[in-house]
Amino acid sequence: MKLLMFYAREFWFSPYEKVLEGVDDARKGQGFEDAAVIFYQGESQDQENRSGVLKKFLKNVKWFARKFGTEKVVLHSFNHLSSSKAEPLFVQALVGEVEERLKNVGFSVAKTPYGYLNEWKIHVPGQSLARVFKEF
Repeated sequence: MKLLMFYAREFWFSPYEKVLEGVDDARKGQGFEDAAVIFYQGESQDQENRSGVLKKFLKNVKWFARKFGTEKVVLHSFNHLSSSKAEPLFVQALVGEVEERLKNVGFSVAKTPYGYLNEWKIHVPGQSLARVFKEF
């Protein structure tokens, strides 16, 4: 799993093009302020260690969001972090569980449409901790 995490003063996305068959249709964009925006990519080896990946995904997101005192999290699939890719159904299920568990501990969670290219705008402040890359 690879995570590219941004603290965003502002983040906006809009679905641009559907690239994966069998996913729900999406047409509406959305904007957020003061959010931890998590770009993620599931890798093929993640399927062999689902529980470990889930645990580290949650731990990293919580740590990062709390560094900025935000309870808003946006999850964005970004399959440009590695050439290794997990099966889409695996990633969707894993991220669905991440979303559910974060909500259960008080986070407000949104996801950009899975299986879409999205256009987006992001305003990230200058401090180095506002952008963090993790792989596990």
